[in-house]
Amino acid sequence: MIAIKNRDNVADRIIKEAEEQQRSALLEPEAKAICRAYELPLPPFEVAANKKQAVDFAEKLSYPVVLKIVSPDIMHKTEAGGVLLDLNSTAEVEEGYERLLSNAKMFKKDARIVGVLIQHMVAKGLEVIVGGLRDPQFGAVVMFGLGGIFTEVLEDVTFGITPVNEWDARGMIRCIRAHRTLTGFRGQPPADEGAIARIICGVSKMMDENPSIGQLDLNPVMVCEHECSIVDARIVLVEEPSKQLVTSEKG
Repeated sequence: MIAIKNRDNVADRIIKEAEEQQRSALLEPEAKAICRAYELPLPPFEVAANKKQAVDFAEKLSYPVVLKIVSPDIMHKTEAGGVLLDLNSTAEVEEGYERLLSNAKMFKKDARIVGVLIQHMVAKGLEVIVGGLRDPQFGAVVMFGLGGIFTEVLEDVTFGITPVNEWDARGMIRCIRAHRTLTGFRGQPPADEGAIARIICGVSKMMDENPSIGQLDLNPVMVCEHECSIVDARIVLVEEPSKQLVTSEKG
């Protein structure tokens, strides 16, 4: 019961702060903090406010690390040159920190910079996506499919209406056309289906317990033989959650 209370407090506090600041989208570290409260698997991360902190955090998290700009004015970080991968030394982190700030200002001169997210770089694996959305007809829905660039190219995804249990989640995983890629295709080790299913169930619970969340994207989720790790997380809030709930109940 204590864990559930703490989890709710984390999500409520973060969402309330974003709503007070009239932000429709959470910052990446905010979205990841909610995921972490729901015990979803994430690589260790910190947010640095200056270059020294960035180096200290990188040393603590262990190399290689990823650096990402954190700004409410830059939601698509890759387009803004706001992501640096596979940094392996103090010098690379220092130079990378400065480069991210410069790229952000070049992309949007008046961009507000909260800091730089320092994240341990996870091992390469098969990329999948787990998401959540609110459908006008069905309510909270979870989604699963191949991640990365394949999400839009192949459009090979499955959906489930919440609440989704582990049995439902495994069915969603096995229903995508590319399911064979998760079973050890061409000598590759099979993906950890149970770990994926637990993430899907966690997203289902998150959507049910937080009506202010309108859309959730965990993409990519890096899947290996014995684990999964959420590399990127994005949460968009509904504009008027209380009004949507009343409309849903009346319907």
